Amino acid sequence: MGTSIKNSKRWVVKVGSSLVTNDGRGLDTKAISHWASQLVAMQKAGVDLVLVSSGAVAEGVARLGLKVRPKAVHVQQAAAAVGQMGLAQAYESSFMKHNIHTAQILLSHDDLSDRTRYLNARSTLTTLLEMGVVPVVNENDTVATAELCFGDNDTLAALVANLINADLMVILTDQDGLYESDPRFNKEAEMVKSASANDTKLMAMAGAGSSLGRGGMQTKVSAARLAARSGTSTVIANGREDQVLSRLLEGETLGTFLEAGSEPVTARKQWLASQLTLKGSVTVDDGAVNVLKKSGKSLLAVGISKVTGQFSRGEVVACVDQAGKEIARGLVNYSADEIELLKGKSSDNIEDLLGYAAEAEIIHRDNLVLSD
Repeated sequence: MGTSIKNSKRWVVKVGSSLVTNDGRGLDTKAISHWASQLVAMQKAGVDLVLVSSGAVAEGVARLGLKVRPKAVHVQQAAAAVGQMGLAQAYESSFMKHNIHTAQILLSHDDLSDRTRYLNARSTLTTLLEMGVVPVVNENDTVATAELCFGDNDTLAALVANLINADLMVILTDQDGLYESDPRFNKEAEMVKSASANDTKLMAMAGAGSSLGRGGMQTKVSAARLAARSGTSTVIANGREDQVLSRLLEGETLGTFLEAGSEPVTARKQWLASQLTLKGSVTVDDGAVNVLKKSGKSLLAVGISKVTGQFSRGEVVACVDQAGKEIARGLVNYSADEIELLKGKSSDNIEDLLGYAAEAEIIHRDNLVLSD
């Protein structure tokens, strides 16, 4: 556990509602400041960080003086709108004490299931990380409907981990970790120190959650399994533990470690290779074939000579050589019509030709897998 976490360079950290709002009594600014200090230290140590924070609805409930979390969706949405203001303000002020900028990213699960919006979100988050900004992600509760009632930020954190090819997802909760049985009823219950994220016995061990949030331990186990599909391991730990994030980074064993079992990029490329529905193809010249096969680099417009089929940004297309043999496949950053205009041209000309430039690559190497 310690070595693999210590060597991880890209983290998604999720903080639960009960922690952020001090069990529903309003935003715990002292705790938020404490996590911010740890995250800043980690960032200075070379770790890319995305923070997924619950608490908007719970903070809205506190601000509006409601006694319990409302069941009516429109009241939940109103509470989320009010609470989100305080949540963003708290994180911004805590990080600015260290001269670190934050960015508010509101996502729904639909944003990450639509391939075009998936790539847009990925591009934004990647750019923010390159700029040294800490993205603060929350579910877009003011517009979500089914997600608001049935979703949870544990799942969202796992999807974000997949989005940015994270090495590790840390779920901070008000529990010390996953126990073999519910410690509230069984004082002899032992904590699971480490296990495979895909161990089918874990769900039976998980119990219910608090009234403030939507995700109990079962959703955390499910999220770990989802994150593992993209090669991300998970730690479930107590957010009230002193310097919990810093200690994890130093290699200390805390909470429950659920190992993914495969490298992030490898898992991602396995997923890409399994996409059977190709929407079209681009024919590449011999130079591009050589670069893709031997150098593992991205596909640029200059190496493309022909576009076949009609496809949109975010769809899977084949890269074929001059003889029509498939050499790779991947998610395109531009549509077929756009690539038709860009083919054979330098990446420097993209903005002049299209009026905008989404990415310099037609297919980024992280979204491309070589064919057998």
